[in-house]
Amino acid sequence: MKDEFPAPLATSGPQPLWDPARDYIRVVLRDMQVEARVGLHPWEKHPERPHRLVVNVELFAHLPPDRHASSRPIIDYDPIHDALKSWPGRPHVPLLETLVEEVIEICFGIEGVAACRVSILKPDIFSDAAAAGVEIYRRRPAKGRG
Repeated sequence: MKDEFPAPLATSGPQPLWDPARDYIRVVLRDMQVEARVGLHPWEKHPERPHRLVVNVELFAHLPPDRHASSRPIIDYDPIHDALKSWPGRPHVPLLETLVEEVIEICFGIEGVAACRVSILKPDIFSDAAAAGVEIYRRRPAKGRG
């Protein structure tokens, strides 16, 4: 009987995160502290005790081959900062992943951002660890792909 499984797709290996032959700019918003109500455990759901969160965002954009200052992309991190400042008033969310995905969506709303890395840490969650949290690195989806 003939194999019913399709042949594997030919690939040239994993795609690199960044092409080392191209220049890029990295814009950072580092160690921003905000409070938000987040967590799965019953003791994390008390509205009077939000968690202190530490948020780190890195935005990556390709630089054009010509190095003229006027042609460099300007990456505005204000929309991210402003959104984070509103978190103390937001409703409770169970997962840090939800918050990370929201920040990623804001990142890709900024023109020129080709990729981003977002981490959100809970520094006060364990007494024997500096922090616990989530980090996602994502490239902007290619146009025409869902």
